[in-house]
Amino acid sequence: MPRSFSPGLRALQPAAFGAAATGARLERIRRSPNFADGQFQNPVGARTRPEGSMLDFAKVYFRKEERARRAPTGTVPVHATTLADLSKPSASGLRITWMGHSSVLAEIDGVRVLFDPVWGERCSPFAFAGPKRLHPAPLPVAALGPVDVVVISHDHYDHLDLPTIKALARTDTVFAVPLGVGAHLEHWGVPADRLRELDWHESAEVGGVTLTATPARHFCGRGLRNPQHTLWASWAVTGPAHRIYHSGDTGYFQGFQDIGTQYGPFDVTMIQVGAYAEFWPDIHMTPEEGLRAHLDLQGGQPHGVLMPIHWGTFNLAPHAWAEPGEWMRDAAAAADQPAAFPRPGEPFEPTAPLPDEPWWRPVSHPLTHPWRRPRTIEDGAGTSKGELDLAGER
Repeated sequence: MPRSFSPGLRALQPAAFGAAATGARLERIRRSPNFADGQFQNPVGARTRPEGSMLDFAKVYFRKEERARRAPTGTVPVHATTLADLSKPSASGLRITWMGHSSVLAEIDGVRVLFDPVWGERCSPFAFAGPKRLHPAPLPVAALGPVDVVVISHDHYDHLDLPTIKALARTDTVFAVPLGVGAHLEHWGVPADRLRELDWHESAEVGGVTLTATPARHFCGRGLRNPQHTLWASWAVTGPAHRIYHSGDTGYFQGFQDIGTQYGPFDVTMIQVGAYAEFWPDIHMTPEEGLRAHLDLQGGQPHGVLMPIHWGTFNLAPHAWAEPGEWMRDAAAAADQPAAFPRPGEPFEPTAPLPDEPWWRPVSHPLTHPWRRPRTIEDGAGTSKGELDLAGER
């Protein structure tokens, strides 16, 4: 068993670090088929620490001109009428509202599901340091109205936010979380009887909607010591008439096909496509990998609506701020896959016209589009004219 801190040292830890699993919860963790060698395991191998030289990473991450590209040039256009829009009933029975990063309100068959709610100013245990929001939350968390269930994918700070959880703990909502994460929530005041703590492929029902924790390829931890005793998950949510999927954080793996076979196909998938880097290729997806994951979930063919998440709100990786949106727009179009690109706070229904305006372009630095493949064209005489990016800069 990992060595624990003394009571004196524990008292000095920020509350945001959460709490370690003990007692019956720890015994349940140890019995999990996904727990071995003292920690939770990924469905396939994954490098969870940056690859290569940390000096090389630091040079890229802290270079002045690179830092500028990782933020918008002006004010991010947050949707202005979120509160009024959400006060109207959904026409189709399924409505999705991206609040930024991985926070999504899904109204599915009469049940309001809030994924990974992060309303804090920083995704950090400290109020004075750590990645700061690049746009405000579209509306206060208290203005959301009743939430039937809060779903957490894993315990990293950009997905599990102490101030937001404390605000929601004062309501009657249920919390569906991966195995072990309940220790944090109980430590922050969530009653145990409102927790639905699940291992992969375990389910809970809320209001006639079934929430199933499904595998993901990632890792966990939020304190000084991270013994990997909290599980990470993606989520399949099934109602009487609709099915949706939230990827949480994950690298690409073949298991998306199995998830799709067992729980899909889905009307909407919310797929992590930001904060990728060559330094951690196994634990986050590029937009190209995110599209592949979506197609795997849908049986190999374009189906439903793909909405990219985990981008635009925090600066967490070396890529340009707007690159995930622009790349996914290209990738989805090339595959004839319908995709939604809402402004933060802009609700949409998959049966209605999708929000697809590239709202990020007016406040983005110029992009180099490294994912676009240059093509060689010929003039009428068959003479090569060299390589040309036919998509241009847009």
